Amino acid sequence: MLVLLRGYVSNDAAGVWAVLEPVFRAGDTYTIDPDISRFDAVDYWTAHETFVVEHEGRIVGTYYLRPNQQGGGSHVCNCGYVTHPLARGQGVARAMLEHSLETARALGYRAMQYNFVVSNNTRAVATWQNYGFEIVGRLPDAFLHPVDGYVDAFVMYRRLTG
Repeated sequence: MLVLLRGYVSNDAAGVWAVLEPVFRAGDTYTIDPDISRFDAVDYWTAHETFVVEHEGRIVGTYYLRPNQQGGGSHVCNCGYVTHPLARGQGVARAMLEHSLETARALGYRAMQYNFVVSNNTRAVATWQNYGFEIVGRLPDAFLHPVDGYVDAFVMYRRLTG
């Protein structure tokens, strides 16, 4: 799939919502209230450095990049990624991940950390591991999955410098 990855602009709000809504409503990967409003979801997602992935003029993915912590932890970044369900398995998540790693390095981050990866989101876990992320923590029964019940969440980490 040929995609264009670029920075978010306010005119992208409807397209970003079209990507976020089915994922947030499903409630199986993010710790977001499945009943979140469009306004609150877009506001939450775009409160940081945000990017979109376009295919044939339609937004099919989005991610944000931000410091994971403030002060002494601000050299480690955090990202959140969402691919529209109809675009899964077509390289959109990998394109966002590669772009985020390059962007994070360019911004001077020394590492990237994912704070809460739902353990049964096996496609995401495998993708992150294939790009050098390690599971550095396990949070037992930390996520109430709508189908599988209580499942673990992982903390995943990767250095970006030597």
